[in-house]
Amino acid sequence: MSITLYNTATRRKEPFTPLDPNNVRMYVCGPTVYDRAHLGNARPVLIFDVLYRLLRHEYGADAVTYVRNFTDVDDRINETAQKRKQAGATGSLEDLIRERSDETIGWYHADMDALGALRPTHEPRATEYIDQMIAMSQQLINDGFAYAKDGHVLFRVRKYDDYGKLSGRSVDDMIAGARVEVAPYKEDPMDFVLWKPSDDDLPGWDSPWGRGRPGWHIECSAMADELLWKLPREKGLLSQEALAHPHTFDIHGGGNDLTFPHHENEIAQSKCVHQGSEYAQVWMHNEMLQVEGKKMSKSLGNFFTVRDLLDQGVPGEVIRFVMLSTHYRKPMDWTETKANIAELKLLEWHSEIKTHARLEDVNANCVSNEIVEALSNDLDTHNALKHLDDQVKTAGNASEKYQQLANDMQFLGLLSREMFSATGFFWVDADSLLSTDEQQLIAELIDARSTAKALKDFQRADEIREILLSAGVTLTDSRGGTTYKVEGVFDPSKLEALE
Repeated sequence: MSITLYNTATRRKEPFTPLDPNNVRMYVCGPTVYDRAHLGNARPVLIFDVLYRLLRHEYGADAVTYVRNFTDVDDRINETAQKRKQAGATGSLEDLIRERSDETIGWYHADMDALGALRPTHEPRATEYIDQMIAMSQQLINDGFAYAKDGHVLFRVRKYDDYGKLSGRSVDDMIAGARVEVAPYKEDPMDFVLWKPSDDDLPGWDSPWGRGRPGWHIECSAMADELLWKLPREKGLLSQEALAHPHTFDIHGGGNDLTFPHHENEIAQSKCVHQGSEYAQVWMHNEMLQVEGKKMSKSLGNFFTVRDLLDQGVPGEVIRFVMLSTHYRKPMDWTETKANIAELKLLEWHSEIKTHARLEDVNANCVSNEIVEALSNDLDTHNALKHLDDQVKTAGNASEKYQQLANDMQFLGLLSREMFSATGFFWVDADSLLSTDEQQLIAELIDARSTAKALKDFQRADEIREILLSAGVTLTDSRGGTTYKVEGVFDPSKLEALE
């Protein structure tokens, strides 16, 4: 089935034709890992997760490479590490920054996993590609597209004729509208930083321009080039047709707030380093998220993280359903009413599947043509969800229709163990089936945790959760109570610490 996607660069929907159908390559700008992911951060994750699933279905799971980075060079991360060092934490500042990044990346994975998002093929950290960023910056200097001054390296925007083409802006208009004092090390107000100096209180790396750290924009250019061009080329994974388009890959995605300046700058520096390349064939941008009709902000009191919702008992699949109910190129309004409707709908579907379908036969590869057709039309997730609802309305007691519903929900990341538990059905992984005694033991510990919470003994409640987790048991709290799932092998010996 032909996939059609809206290309920000051309401002129209176009048939998607990968450079190499045996190696489809996609890059999506990931989070800056200084704190918990807020709800707006989840939207691009889920949008491009759906696209990833669609591409894998169309071209094969092994034929799609998906890269989403972590920006772990950031002033907010530095600030947290500095505070920890001042408070007496041991280790170098770089060690403490790595510790903070590890912590927040762990949170991010847990939260996005709860939303049903697949892990990308590669999740590079910016700090692991400093050498590539330095080499790219030096190449730009050598070719006259950048210059070094006072420990900084800056890109000469006026040397790149197509600057502003992606965002539809002109350089002169941008300068005319700017009210920013020009830094003394800049030749032109629009020139942007590729490298900047670091003092002793900041993380830094040695470079030809002194100890410093990269600017934000150069990070994605270096990681995309390394993982979507150089690595597959070195492994012999690219076809002759793809090799004829050096340093070009298929899809670049992110929120529309990144169109300018981040993606504009990415294009400029990448195409000037590799003259003749197109960098990305298709640019995709999702619209922003609102809460109850207003922009999410701490000042309005409507700012919350994904973890806030999960801890309030909102199932991850409900968050996913609400996000996918609006087309990605339209603003998405999160409301409590939408969340309640979504939860009731999902509980209804799960209950019907529990009654009429065989869970052991669920197969996401057997997704219905209607779902694929909707998603192939520029990721029309709204119509994909409508098709699920139509299936339930017309299924009657036909088990094969509910089996197809289960397949389709699995494909869309909406088939949930937690939601099944809420309908009174336990579903654990096939390789982790528990005995009756083991299930009883876990149930007793969950009851003990609930009692501890009721008595406000939160230390004991957290201790029970953490020990269950060490045994391979993950707990999820919801309005209907606490459910669990077992991943990997259940190890009851870990529970001895609770005796």
